[in-house]
Amino acid sequence: MLELLYKNPKRNAYIFIITLAFFSAVYNAFLPLHGDEAYYWMWSHHIQTGYYDHPPFIAYMIYVTNFISESEWGVRLVNVFSMSIAALYVFKLACEIFDEKVALNTVLIFFSIILVHAGFIITTPDSPLILFSSIALYYSYKAIFYGRTIDYALTGILLGLMMLSKYTAILFVFTLLIFIILKRRDVLLKANFYLAILLATIVVFPMIWWNYQNDWISFAFQLGHGSTETFEIYPHLFFEFFGGQFGIFSPVFAGVLFYFLAKDKLYYKNDKLFFLALSTVVILLFFFYKSFFTRMELNYTAPAYISGAILTAYIFEHYKLVKTFKVGLIIAIVLTIIGRFGFLFYLEVLQDRMYGNREAVQLLQTHVKEGDSFYADHLTMAAYLKYYLKGHPDTDLAVASRFSQYDMWRQNDFLKDGLVLTRDPEINRLNTRYNNVELIDTLTVKKGINKTKTLFIYRVSNVK
Repeated sequence: MLELLYKNPKRNAYIFIITLAFFSAVYNAFLPLHGDEAYYWMWSHHIQTGYYDHPPFIAYMIYVTNFISESEWGVRLVNVFSMSIAALYVFKLACEIFDEKVALNTVLIFFSIILVHAGFIITTPDSPLILFSSIALYYSYKAIFYGRTIDYALTGILLGLMMLSKYTAILFVFTLLIFIILKRRDVLLKANFYLAILLATIVVFPMIWWNYQNDWISFAFQLGHGSTETFEIYPHLFFEFFGGQFGIFSPVFAGVLFYFLAKDKLYYKNDKLFFLALSTVVILLFFFYKSFFTRMELNYTAPAYISGAILTAYIFEHYKLVKTFKVGLIIAIVLTIIGRFGFLFYLEVLQDRMYGNREAVQLLQTHVKEGDSFYADHLTMAAYLKYYLKGHPDTDLAVASRFSQYDMWRQNDFLKDGLVLTRDPEINRLNTRYNNVELIDTLTVKKGINKTKTLFIYRVSNVK
């Protein structure tokens, strides 16, 4: 089978990219939004140059897809576009460094792992980050190794767009600086290097200015998010996070990649291999270190596997590990199919936080009266309300929750009569805000394999 694919690697790679893009666009129409997706969609209706939780580019991309459709599949066109273009540039870079056979194997690895398929499904700031990381990796490679002005200029712009996507993009900036200092110090003397810095600064300046105007609130939140003040070590969190990498990048692929990075010295002797290895290792080591102190989400390492996929494909080809590659591919595909199938038919088990919210909002819709305002007990529930209610009315939080963009937009007299959707019984906290609080409906749905969860609908009036 693989031998047939190798007869025309470029054509087959493009077929895979287009086919998976079409399949994912259709597949995404059958899944309700995740709460975070609804929250970012809400941002797209309030465009600005910065937000409390993240940089703004995810909102910009959803704003564009809103012109096509604001349904679930429309919001997730961001993912379909981002992951497909990322795959294209992964293929292009692998061709540039190696050959079309390695490039096709890279695409096969990229499209077989469950991490990428999760990226096709859930819209997060990782979507534009993966998009611009892949393109930036391609043009930064060409800039450093061939020195063309246009490649430096594109690298600068793309680094800026990466920073507008997610703050952890700074890790790739460090990667490039480390590589230049260790392997290409002559670059520091070139005007093109400073052109790239200038263009990157111009791109990120509006976001930096927004932070300055808001007392660096977004930077402060992200520095505190995923950090610890005690520096107490929790080895079990590290092993949990490290082990998770074998799930998201598949057991065989992760095992081969990590073994090669730890044992083989070839990558340091070859500048092109070192460029790929460093782009993988810097991100992995940073989050491995962080995982000793606090729980890390598995998707944080996603940008590492852009270069990691190329490097893994090279390892299989260079060391003639044909059988190992085939076994790894089969295992990765099986895990991905199980994940895709589970999301479609057992969402209450794999991602119960997505399950039942759309139905709860539809139930709340049946109780709406003219003039009602709409509230929730958590930022994602408030976002669900705005997304799934007819007309997409503005929503807010009726009780205290963690600080979010809602707090930055909120007016002092925001509480009015209306309906409240909550994930937990909230009558006591609502009674501190309103004189009249009535539980008018509930919805109980599945959670996990044998459990259930209940969502609560309250009518509130007469603000205290």
